[in-house]
Amino acid sequence: MALTGRHIVVAGAGIAGLAAALALRARGAEVTVLEQAGEIAEVGAGLQISPNGVAVLKALGLGPALERFGLRSHAVVLRDYRRAGDLLRLDLDRHAPDQDFYLLHRADLIGLLATAARGAGVHLRLLQRVDRVEPGPQPVVHLCNGAQARADLVVGADGLKSRARTALNGADKPFFTGQVAWRAVVPNDLNLPAEASIYVAPGRHLVCYPLREGEIVNIVAVQERRAWADEGWSHTDDPAHLRAAFHEFQGVPAALLQRVDQVGLWGLFRHPVAPKWQGGNVALLGDAAHPTLPFLAQGANLALEDAWVLADCLDREADQVAALGLYQARRRDRAVRVIAAANANAWKYHFRLSPFRELGHLALRLGGSLAPAQAVRQFDWIYTHDVTQG
Repeated sequence: MALTGRHIVVAGAGIAGLAAALALRARGAEVTVLEQAGEIAEVGAGLQISPNGVAVLKALGLGPALERFGLRSHAVVLRDYRRAGDLLRLDLDRHAPDQDFYLLHRADLIGLLATAARGAGVHLRLLQRVDRVEPGPQPVVHLCNGAQARADLVVGADGLKSRARTALNGADKPFFTGQVAWRAVVPNDLNLPAEASIYVAPGRHLVCYPLREGEIVNIVAVQERRAWADEGWSHTDDPAHLRAAFHEFQGVPAALLQRVDQVGLWGLFRHPVAPKWQGGNVALLGDAAHPTLPFLAQGANLALEDAWVLADCLDREADQVAALGLYQARRRDRAVRVIAAANANAWKYHFRLSPFRELGHLALRLGGSLAPAQAVRQFDWIYTHDVTQG
């Protein structure tokens, strides 16, 4: 209980903030979470929790809950948007039996973390919109209602428009990637199995996988286009626009898109990884430190890693300034590498020109056929990284 008596304020009650609050509270800190919403909830739908994220959830005591609410994923499958058959099947049961991959509704994970945090004695304060963060010997969170929250440490888990990030790094300059993403959930009346399917096309791809005991299907559809869309997950769109953008997709994607009656749309922006993750007794984690494009499904997993490592560094090093420096040293290079790998996946999914597209698909088929285990384990450097053992 190395943090006993230390008062920590966490800005943001998303995955990063709640996981950090739980990990810090477990080490004795008095933790208050400030959330601008009127309830602990999360827009969006599906998450793919890979073994590196699973390790953190188990260490936080949420292993049994994950098994109850999550769906064990058995494969990741790459398919062409018009042709039958698999381009590449990554059989997780056969070639990664020592690793746990789960498909989980985002709202379920938020609920599990919030319930555990409350049960551990974390104070959750709603309707607390942060105006600015003031680093210093005793950092201050200034709220839009005029109130202030002082602490020994402020943790900025306040997402893409983080006030804590601005306090440490100045204004951010994200740029539109030329890609937009739709997100929807439909009933799983096609009885799709517990695997993540990626349907690729020139300039577009669609990901789908079941959730909640296979009752529903999560859909994320990404398109390259010049027309800009706002960043964030709270924007709605006409399902007809989604169907028009993916009208050439056949088979399962076409059937799923016909079932969409509500859909969200957001623009994909690339933000630089924050140069400074800590300073003046303020620390950043999750999207506040390293916004991540959704092409390796690592946003939530990196946030969980951040939360654990921050608490671990504070637990190991009594000097808080030194502990926060250690936290950045342990996390930043890994985040940069994972994000670079995710960015590279975008163009792999969106091959446009023949014969490069056909050659790329042929290489995928041959690689999956001749060295299936190697194809599965190519990202072991991500998935087998267990921050709870460090």
